Amino acid sequence: MRFAVFAVGAAGLGVLFVLAAFRLPDFGGRFHPYGDRAVASAIAEKTKNVVSSVNFDQRAFDTVGEELILFASALGAVVLLRTVRREREEEAGEHGYGPADVFDALRLTGYVLLPVTLLVGVYIVAHGHLSPGGGFQGGVVLGTALHLLYLTGDYPALARLRPVPAFEAGEALAAGAFVMVGLAGAGLVKTGNTLVGLEVGCAIVLVLAKFFEQALLVREEGA
Repeated sequence: MRFAVFAVGAAGLGVLFVLAAFRLPDFGGRFHPYGDRAVASAIAEKTKNVVSSVNFDQRAFDTVGEELILFASALGAVVLLRTVRREREEEAGEHGYGPADVFDALRLTGYVLLPVTLLVGVYIVAHGHLSPGGGFQGGVVLGTALHLLYLTGDYPALARLRPVPAFEAGEALAAGAFVMVGLAGAGLVKTGNTLVGLEVGCAIVLVLAKFFEQALLVREEGA
């Protein structure tokens, strides 16, 4: 059954690929319809760069699909790594990993880099409309920056800093809002970029949180 589903999907993709390939402009020619339209639209909307105009304006609805892939991945991690009947979840302070288990240099480095990394993540998201990319990259930086607290040996502090239900709600709201922006169309590059940063950051936090919980807190009953 899996092979049959794959075969149907692969056949459909092959047909679309062939049809698209035959309609490509000649290599080295002067006729570039998509490029000409993309540049003209970016100039008309006064977007600072064409890449951001394409991602968050001209094909924002396509970018929605990319964001929903990450949304589905985070949702899958939450569902698959949930606590089952024969398991129990300890409190964050019970797992025996604390500052005493970490070298002083590593702990100091984590404390120093945490605010700096968060600031860099915010900067990348905030300037996404000025340079190519932005929201996705900045969201990854923000989502991983919080986990520098784990390197300092203070997992309970990390657990308090990133309450999972709040990030679940944040991811869902950001993804839903970005769908509306994608449907709205032109002129919302800054808004779309910011929502992407929020959704990606929340998704990264959720995925890492579930893996941390499985590794550190979840135990089989009687263990």
